[in-house]
Amino acid sequence: MTKLKPKYYQNPDVIFLAQDLLGKILFTQKNGEITAGIITETEAYFGEEDKASHAYGGKRTLRTEAMFQTGGFSYIYLCYGIHHLFNIVVSHKNDPKSVLVRAVEPFEGLSVIESRRRRSACDKTISSGPGSVCKALGIDMTFNKKPLTGEEIWIEDSGLQYSQDDITSTPRIGVAYAREHAALPLRFYLKNNRYISKK
Repeated sequence: MTKLKPKYYQNPDVIFLAQDLLGKILFTQKNGEITAGIITETEAYFGEEDKASHAYGGKRTLRTEAMFQTGGFSYIYLCYGIHHLFNIVVSHKNDPKSVLVRAVEPFEGLSVIESRRRRSACDKTISSGPGSVCKALGIDMTFNKKPLTGEEIWIEDSGLQYSQDDITSTPRIGVAYAREHAALPLRFYLKNNRYISKK
């Protein structure tokens, strides 16, 4: 397997990336422990024009500043003051597009993942849902704005490839406030994988 290079993330086609990232492997190294999961579910956010995006209308705050970086960095935020969510910043600088990782299938460091989640790796809820992904892989705010080409958090190409028949697209989850943009089919998941948040 090979680590994805910066150029990969600088593609402005966020919908393509949200689908292409399926099957790739997200790694973290925390306190000397490496854990990883195969990406099985994503959501695309297309930036300033996307009513579901934190950067809608070009909004730049201390929290959203991470989204305006050149593609290839992480954007972590706290949802409801409880759950950390991991987003991949893509496209060019000042074009705040991102891909939310909603679910992974445990791949490496299973005993560490099980300890963090207090359940078996066979239980699909261990890493299904964006908050569960972060808990399983130890992702918190210390990972915010980190390069995805370093040694703390990175993504590798496993060589797995999927056709459109292997991928299901649905509206994104939890963005009803985005009005007409809430219905856009920008959530993608592997049809035959059970480690997804919901079918």
